[in-house]
Amino acid sequence: MLIRQRILEKIGGLAALRGALIDDCTLAKLVKRAGGRLWLGLTDTSRSLRVYDRLQPIWMMVARSAFTQLRYSALWLAGTILGMTLVYLLPAALIIAYPLHGSAGAAAIGLLTVLLMAFAYRPTIAYFALPLAWALTLPAAALLYLAMTVDSARRHWFGHGSRWKGRDYGPRAEAAERGN
Repeated sequence: MLIRQRILEKIGGLAALRGALIDDCTLAKLVKRAGGRLWLGLTDTSRSLRVYDRLQPIWMMVARSAFTQLRYSALWLAGTILGMTLVYLLPAALIIAYPLHGSAGAAAIGLLTVLLMAFAYRPTIAYFALPLAWALTLPAAALLYLAMTVDSARRHWFGHGSRWKGRDYGPRAEAAERGN
């Protein structure tokens, strides 16, 4: 515990996070710079104090920081859209659109890809004790996350990018996240 306190003091305490849009990532960066060690993983010993019982609060949480993670770059956003579309959405679309395109080979590739995705997603589904069929929802989750990311960029471009939990962090906070 003493080591954690020293690292926290070395980085300037929690005050060092005051203007951060993505406080956990900012904390990790500061701890690493100060010589601290990081561990990233799942645990049953932590609980969120925030309640996410509807899509809207999740949407707001992601939209507040997704474009920040892309460094406010339209090019990174375009790459993200392309990559997520090819990896997560196209395979499902090939299956759904089979009656339209009639290519059994394309539909089979789409099905194999979705099944491989579901297999890779299975440990996460098991961790949260959800029925195995939930593993097939990854393309839908990717579509939602992609929509939240695009909304994050839209909010930034229209001057509302850093609003969350009733606070508007404004352009100075965004500039600080960029390192300006």
